[in-house]
Amino acid sequence: MASDLNYVQYVVDQIKADGIITYKKMFGEYLIYLNGKPVVTVCDNTAFVKIADSISHLFENAEKGFPYEGAKEHYIIDADDGGLLSEAVNILERNAPIPKKRKK
Repeated sequence: MASDLNYVQYVVDQIKADGIITYKKMFGEYLIYLNGKPVVTVCDNTAFVKIADSISHLFENAEKGFPYEGAKEHYIIDADDGGLLSEAVNILERNAPIPKKRKK
């Protein structure tokens, strides 16, 4: 089931961050970026963040899941918790490299 654009916009609206937040539709699902770095994956109207050492202290008891078949396991984040979402996104953005452009 593809994610609803209204849900994606809700997730984006919950994020409080210094920088530019954008999103891109990919195969019926969405990837949310902060300053050009991917920080949230939205699949089946569920927000996922990458499992990373830098945010593990925020998600000690968090539910985990797979955003799509073949993906690595991610933390499932409650988009209603804007504070947690914003904190995780800001930490991920500071610690993630800018993705390399792929040649077509």
